[in-house]
Amino acid sequence: MELRDIEIFLTLAEELHFGRTAERLRLTPARVSQSVKAQERRIGGPLFVRTTRTVRLTTLGKQLQKELGVAHRQITAAVQNATIAAGGGIAGTLILGSMGAQPFTITPVLDLFRERHPDVELVIREIHPTAPLNELRTCEVDVAHLWLPVGEPDIAEGPVVHVCDAVLMVNEAHPLAGRTSVTWEDLGDCVVLRGVDVPRAMEEVFHPHVTPSGRPIPRGPVATSWHEEMTLVAANKAVAVVASDAILFYKWPNIVYIPITDAAPVRWAFAWRASSETPLIRALAEAARDASSRPESINPQ
Repeated sequence: MELRDIEIFLTLAEELHFGRTAERLRLTPARVSQSVKAQERRIGGPLFVRTTRTVRLTTLGKQLQKELGVAHRQITAAVQNATIAAGGGIAGTLILGSMGAQPFTITPVLDLFRERHPDVELVIREIHPTAPLNELRTCEVDVAHLWLPVGEPDIAEGPVVHVCDAVLMVNEAHPLAGRTSVTWEDLGDCVVLRGVDVPRAMEEVFHPHVTPSGRPIPRGPVATSWHEEMTLVAANKAVAVVASDAILFYKWPNIVYIPITDAAPVRWAFAWRASSETPLIRALAEAARDASSRPESINPQ
């Protein structure tokens, strides 16, 4: 399979739209279709299911996307390293994983990165606080915007790019909803949500296992996404400690956010696979250091 055909397949697998794929790669839709059909003949099975309204990956297509994606990123990184070693600039695609509206909190960093590296395409993909490292470890994203500490030996952490408060998210009918503030000790009287796969160090930032006095904090339903977290809290099934940025971006009519007076500020940074650091990642980390050196860029709200 030619490198261009790999790029066509991976782009179509992401866009799931022939027109957008063609526009992004500066090709005609016919060229995209021809490439896909040629690869399907070569492989011996369909990679996409096409209807008049939708395009979606087959099981075979999903498998190929996962395996080719890793290989393509390795090839791209090797070319980038060689280009920089030869004195050239940085170009390519950097996939950043971020949670919901969190990219808005690091606009100065992303703007500086784009200004410095106009030939780099920065793609932002959704990741979830309920399993914050999944897409990073499966190579679906190159770098992720996460709260600290990650505390995992295979994950490298960059400089702090944002700081916010931790607040308790509860249903308006919850016994704590009328309070102007709470403490960590109050969580001993609550049931908190569980994530699917959250590293212990990251979990302790929002949902410690015991209160300051040593009382266990009960665990409740499992949420698989940020939307499920909000839905379960809105249904009064449990409570959740979240970043105070949620107050700005997620104002649900039956959800109340309460300050936690003894909670430490929540620090956010970029993180990436320690074994897969690329020039693009280093460039983003450098932009983060420079943009975040301005105090107003990372101060709590």
